[in-house]
Formats: sequence, C-alpha cells, structure tokens
Amino acid sequence: MRGFAPVQLAAVVAFAATVGALAWFQPERFGSGVVLAGAWGFLAVAFWRAALILLSATAPPPPPEPVVWPRYTVVAALYQEAEIVSQLIGRLSRIDYPADRLQGLLVLEAHDHDTIAAALATPRPDWLEVFVIPPGKPQTKPRALNCALAQATGELLTVYDAEDDPDPLQLREAAARFVADPTGRLACLQAPLRIRRSRTPDASPFLDRQFAAEYASLFETALPGIARLGLPFPLGGTSNHFRTDVLSAVEGWDSWNVTEDADLGFRLWRRGWRLGVLSRPTWETPPGGLDNWLPQRTRWLKGYMQTWGVHTREPWRLGGRGAAALVMTVGAGLASAALHGLSLAWVAATVLVALMAGLPPETPALALSVLVLGAASAWLSCAIGARRAGVPYGPSDMIAAPAYWALLSLAFAHAAWRLVLDPFAWDKTRHRRDAPAGAAETHDVLDETAPLRLSALHAAAPEPVA
Repeated sequence: MRGFAPVQLAAVVAFAATVGALAWFQPERFGSGVVLAGAWGFLAVAFWRAALILLSATAPPPPPEPVVWPRYTVVAALYQEAEIVSQLIGRLSRIDYPADRLQGLLVLEAHDHDTIAAALATPRPDWLEVFVIPPGKPQTKPRALNCALAQATGELLTVYDAEDDPDPLQLREAAARFVADPTGRLACLQAPLRIRRSRTPDASPFLDRQFAAEYASLFETALPGIARLGLPFPLGGTSNHFRTDVLSAVEGWDSWNVTEDADLGFRLWRRGWRLGVLSRPTWETPPGGLDNWLPQRTRWLKGYMQTWGVHTREPWRLGGRGAAALVMTVGAGLASAALHGLSLAWVAATVLVALMAGLPPETPALALSVLVLGAASAWLSCAIGARRAGVPYGPSDMIAAPAYWALLSLAFAHAAWRLVLDPFAWDKTRHRRDAPAGAAETHDVLDETAPLRLSALHAAAPEPVA
C-alpha cells in the first residue's frame, strides 16, 4: 500500500499543527471554530444537493437512431453466483439490440466450478459466451473486468452485475447517445440503478426502503445534476457504458481499488474525457439484512477512501472543477458517513441533558439552520428521486432516515479499520435468486420506461421527471 505523497503529507502536517496549536492555546475559540466549520460544511452540502435537484429536473431529448449500430460488448463478472447465473442469462437474453452486433462475456474465476457448471448448463443466446479467466491476484471484480477488456471486440462496452435486470433498450439508448455526441469527448454513460422490493427470506423492510431511497437520490437527482454541470462523478458499479478504445487507453479499471467504478470516473476526467447519464434503468434487489448491508457498505466506503487517497496525491491534475467535484461527491460522502452518527448522538445527548435539567434545549440559529436545511435537502432529494424511480418513500421513511444515516457511521468506522488492516480485501455481497412474482408486480410498481417496441424507441420521449 502506497504511503502519503509529499503534498498529502504536507497537508496533513499543516492541518494537525494548526488544529493542535488552536486547541492548546485557544481551546474556546477552537471548539467554536470546529462547530462553525462543520455547520457551514453541512450547509454547503445542503445547497449543493438542492442545486442538483433543480438541475436534474429536465432531461435531454432522445438522440436520433444511428444508421449503423456500433458493435457492443456486454460483460458480467461473476463469482460464487451459481444460484442466480441462470436468472442473469435470462435477463441478458432480453436485450433488444442487433444480435450480430453483440458480444457477451460471462467472466468467471477458474476455481469457481459451481458457477461455471451452472452457466454452461443454462441455454444462452449465440452472442453470449462463458469466459473463464486464469487464476491471479488480486481476486477482484476489476481484475476480472480487465481480463474481459482484453478480449472485447465491441466499439462500446457495458458492465452488468449478477443481480441486474437491465431495461432491454438500454444499449440502444447508449449507442445512440455515443454516436450523436457532437464533441467526441463522451467516454462513459451511467444508467440509473433502481431498487425493487426484495422477496428473499433475509429481506429487511427498513434497510431495503432506505437503500432504495438512497439509490433514487443518487441516480435520479445527484448524478443527472452533476452531468448537467459537465463535472465528473463516481460511477456506479454496474450499468456503465464505455467507449472501448477510451477504456483501454486509460488502462481499464484499478484492480486494487475495491470501488473501481468511483476511481474510474475521475481517471477518465483527468484524461480529458466527459461523463453522462442515461434514462433507461437497471433494476436491482437490495442487499438484505444488516449482515449483508454492512460488509457491502464497508467495502464501498473503503473504496471511497482509496479513491480519495489516489486522486489527492496530485489534485491539480483534476483541475479546479474536477477537484471540486471530488470534494462534493467522494469527500462529502466520506465526511457525512463519519459525522452522521456523531451528530445524531450529540443532538440526542443535548436534548436529554436539557430535559433532565428541566431546561429547554439550546437552539442556536446556525445549528438549527443546519439541522433543518440538511435534513430537508436529504429528504427532498430522496422523495423526488423516489418519485422518478417509482419506489416508495413516505413520511415514515423520512422519520426513520436518521437511524439509517447513523448506520453509515458504523460502516465508516469499520471501513477505516479494514483499510488499515486489509486494504485490498473484497467483501463479497451475497446475491439470491428473486422469488417468483407475477408479471404485473415484477418491479413492484409500474415502470414507465419498461421495454418499448423497437420502433417506439424515438417515438416516445424520456420519462418526465418531477
């Protein structure tokens, strides 16, 4: 694991020296300064979130259909997924794209005999093949994706996960957007990820609903807003669509980063490329109970820490706008996860102490503004995102949200500990096959962007947003 770069070491020493000096010589001013800095930081994030909601309110018009569809490579890297590989194959088989322009790779580890056997036993379309990669280190998803990248024949490439259910017309929308790009600098398009109700035995209604709202906030408001600003953002781990030549030029994914998607979005920006978003979604199921949610979120936050460390070694390479985007996405995500639990505990302790003393709690104007605006912007982003995604989010979910935010602090502490002890370990998320459901309830709600006929791709405008 690489140590601090000179600029990082200098920043850490300067920060520690300043904080230490203030705490020693002016403790009262130091305490008020910490509170003030935290308050203004939270307010900045709240205004940033509100701006993204407004910017994401309009979607670009659909591009014209290309004369010749580009050749497309579809990649799914799987490990210990024997239970659901047949389900994934069935969903990929519904992709509506010229079959003679498709290449599909189910990327499997050589020692994962159960998944290999299940994949080979499942009927597959002619364009979808099983690709077994040789053993190697690290054994991570990004390494598997890099092995597939070397075999890709498509001009465009997309990545799906084992539990994904992509809109069949998603590839057509992405291909049309790439072909119509007037700048020639569009390197990646991110499809929205939407969470549907889990029907597995380990489902957790509280975690599932909060997880779905969190995804809706990110993929329906935040990322579209950032894309409208022309800024980089952390990619989702699935349903990213790339220009294959650009992906190869930036040497693919970082095999050692456990959120290789977050890192790649900023690496593309550093090379002068641009990112965008799509309207046609990919549906997923939530991770389930705390025993599944916590390792997954720990890995995500650990990868965010790795990404922050990598891109702050030479932050000037991102430019001013790119560095600001890194701070407001990766940096703010880490800071929020670290402080949510502490903030909630501080508020609860203040109220309890005041009640026990028979006094009204102190409500400084700035602290009250931070509390109201911060929570309101988060709730509003989730509510609008959930409406756009067609997932439930009501008053009871808003009331329960602070408890979910506090759990992020538990994951943050775990991630920091794991970063020190085992920085490159990949915490595998267990995926289960969806329980059978009627066609009318497949997505729990009506999905207005569900498969249209091929001739209707451009006859229908993108789903209107709130």
